[in-house]
Amino acid sequence: MYRAANDPPRGGAPVSNGNGIRATARGTAPVPLSVLDLATVGSGTTAAQALRTSVELARTAETHGFHRFWVAEHHSMPGIASSSPAVLLAHLAAHTGTLRLGSGGVMLPNHAPLVVAEQFGTLEALAPGRIDLGLGRAPGTDRATARALRRFGADGSADDFPQQLSELVRFLDDDFPDGHPYSRIHAVPGPVQGRVAGGVQSAARPPVWLLGSSGFSAQLAGSLGLPFSFAHHFSARNTVPALRLYRESFRPSAVLDEPWAMIGVSAVAADSREEARRAVLSGAVSMLRLRTGRPGLVPTPGEAEAVVAELGPMEEEFVDSWMSDIVYGTGEEVREGLDALAARTGADELMITANIHGHEPRLRSYELIAKAYGMG
Repeated sequence: MYRAANDPPRGGAPVSNGNGIRATARGTAPVPLSVLDLATVGSGTTAAQALRTSVELARTAETHGFHRFWVAEHHSMPGIASSSPAVLLAHLAAHTGTLRLGSGGVMLPNHAPLVVAEQFGTLEALAPGRIDLGLGRAPGTDRATARALRRFGADGSADDFPQQLSELVRFLDDDFPDGHPYSRIHAVPGPVQGRVAGGVQSAARPPVWLLGSSGFSAQLAGSLGLPFSFAHHFSARNTVPALRLYRESFRPSAVLDEPWAMIGVSAVAADSREEARRAVLSGAVSMLRLRTGRPGLVPTPGEAEAVVAELGPMEEEFVDSWMSDIVYGTGEEVREGLDALAARTGADELMITANIHGHEPRLRSYELIAKAYGMG
């Protein structure tokens, strides 16, 4: 049985149901705004620089009133330094004070559920009431790398995800029934520490979110009464159907009495539309390389323009299609685009990601979006 985490409200981030899931929009934003960071490694930069930028982005998000800051698990991708979300989140927790931090997500089939429960129990102990555990069922990489992660069989199947999820939740709640093979195994830090002699451990633990880019996780999240985050930023055509399925499948639980759907959206603001377009082009070329089996560092805008000049018709079509799903322009233009997206999808929260080259452009983008909404 899934149980709610009783996270206390933190530093001006209003919540409902006492579990840190629901939030209140800041400024004139139609819904709460959050940030998804990939610790992007650009051409001419290092992973160390990318991780320092993640810290500065988290601080910027906290200062400007974004509700949460998530990092994503990816593997064998030179342009992304967030292969270990738990490690990065611990570092971010040490450099922030009120911002909710979480995984967007941990790819559960890559890990033993007990390990994930221990990692996020540790994070909850480090930053009480500020941790989210977002879970995905994909490997976050290609099949060969998935096999190297040693959880999949040869076919890379993740069909046992519901079973893994159930096991993880029981470790988080420490409530395996008597007679279960794991009934005497405890995730530590965790609730067991409050039940042993002299124990004063809080029963709170991170709320679990399900992530997805299709209907499977939408329906599962709905049936379990969990919050759901949809990857609109790379599966835009499926967003509305998936959210509809989530809402239709939703059953009230101890976690949520009503659905809470967040969507990830690529959005980039700059001082001019042309500057924003050049920034977005670098991310589009990076994605083209990834989709064609040539992952690399995120190119500079100049490098991206040189690549685009040499593309064939099919690759040009991919880049144009990818960019058409990104909200970009001046701060006001991005605000208008995000407002329209929130209205069209009915999303309860928007999580903005900016997979572009450069430290300053990414910081500037979030600052301009916050300014357009009067946040901070």
